[in-house]
Amino acid sequence: MKYMLLIYSDPQREPAYGTPEFEAMMGGFFALNEKMAADGVLISGEGLQGIETATSLRIRGTKVETMDGPFAETKEHLGGYYVIDVADLDVALAYARAVPSASFGTIEVRPLMDYDPAG
Repeated sequence: MKYMLLIYSDPQREPAYGTPEFEAMMGGFFALNEKMAADGVLISGEGLQGIETATSLRIRGTKVETMDGPFAETKEHLGGYYVIDVADLDVALAYARAVPSASFGTIEVRPLMDYDPAG
């Protein structure tokens, strides 16, 4: 089953760029990337640019609205994701626990829809 690990964190709680703590966090991400690739579960994953680069779109009736920034007002921002293919939720949660920013943010684990009728 495919799961998406959505990586949310509060930028105020993240280690500052260039510090040893930041380097350790990034080393943890690189190690997790390598482990998931070696385990054969990693489908894709990327970090996202900051929320100041986001544009949100919604349609209300016949009107299309675009807004700068994310739609939700929260302290935690979506910073990246992984898509993994694993046996079940328990295995997905084990990988989610290994995401370095889980210690100061939130990792949302959601199954992906399977639109393949043979699936």
